[in-house]
Amino acid sequence: MSVLPIVLWPDPRLAQACVPVGAVTPALRQLAADMLETMYAAPGRGLAGPQVGAMQRIFVMDVTWKEGNPDPQVILNPEIEPLGDEVSCRAEGCLSIPGILTDITRPARVRMRWSDLEGEAHEAVLQDFAATCVQHETDHLDGIVTLMRLEPAARARADAEYGA
Repeated sequence: MSVLPIVLWPDPRLAQACVPVGAVTPALRQLAADMLETMYAAPGRGLAGPQVGAMQRIFVMDVTWKEGNPDPQVILNPEIEPLGDEVSCRAEGCLSIPGILTDITRPARVRMRWSDLEGEAHEAVLQDFAATCVQHETDHLDGIVTLMRLEPAARARADAEYGA
């Protein structure tokens, strides 16, 4: 395993949609392992393919490791469906936009369908920080960074703070 360089905004790859992951290969398994190592080293709670230059629909996450309960997950080809009308607003950071926290409003509960490195299909209802994390990482797979979710005035402030 190795720590990969993280792609920083405004690299154009972060604004491109990713292609679906096909067959699980040894190279994909290695990418997933490297992404987990990179995420922990950063230190983050999620990392998507385009953030390391891999333009595939893959992300890794571990929303509880910073509290001492590691639960690494590799997510392939996620599909997210909002559940209900409740929303939550959280300050989100992004490894590709270091030093910037932005308040992002998202659905509070989502259903996610995905496959894993064994080719098995999964479905789960997520809420709280886990729901925010999977939406943030799936945004990356769709070519969306947090700055794109801001109102114009807030975006201008964040861009100025970041220097973009």
